Amino acid sequence: MAELTGLADDRALLGRTSTAERVADILRSRIAEGYFSPGTRLSEDSIGGALGVSRNTLRESFRLLTHERLLVHELNRGVFVRVLSVDDVEDIYRTRRLVECAVVRGLGRPPYAVDGLAAAVSEGRAAASRQDWKGVSTANIHFHRELVALAGSARTDELMRSVFAELRLAFHVVDDPRLLHEPYLVRNQEILEALRSGLGPKAERLLAVYLDDSLAGLVDTYARRVAESDVGGGAG
Repeated sequence: MAELTGLADDRALLGRTSTAERVADILRSRIAEGYFSPGTRLSEDSIGGALGVSRNTLRESFRLLTHERLLVHELNRGVFVRVLSVDDVEDIYRTRRLVECAVVRGLGRPPYAVDGLAAAVSEGRAAASRQDWKGVSTANIHFHRELVALAGSARTDELMRSVFAELRLAFHVVDDPRLLHEPYLVRNQEILEALRSGLGPKAERLLAVYLDDSLAGLVDTYARRVAESDVGGGAG
């Protein structure tokens, strides 16, 4: 199966201290990267064999990712990558607005450590120049992860890691990733420049409008795409 390609290579990451958490990290990354798309049934035998882990370890990792809302277990059918509802997408953005805007609001006095943001902006531009829209999406997520990281809070980082991974489930369903992500390259740059200039309130305003516009565009496209397809096959 194509989506299993590379899992055998990831097996080396487990080392001698294989744990359900490490397996969950690998699967979370694979889901975020689109190797396992929304609605995909995850085979215990195939994945366990590729990673060289026990069925119990794999089931525990599935449980962890189900708790993170990335997977869903259906009785007598198996475990599936979750298909988000429009309500899910709207709730994700409510969470993003609460957390990301609060992070910027609480930055205190400049200067701010924006090197990570600048690297993500450059990453997005480079991907766009190659017309690599999946890469643009990844760079956009990196930008917002770096923005959250400015809070210096491991708990906030962990919370938003799950939120961003869940958001990628919506991104994988839309049919025009260029329109979804390319316009926000410029907006990321504007937020970066505001923070570089020490203009925290301006950066927060830009970010709030950014998130509202992003939600409006994503909800419209996502709802249409889900309605037109049979994505999920009952796994939503």
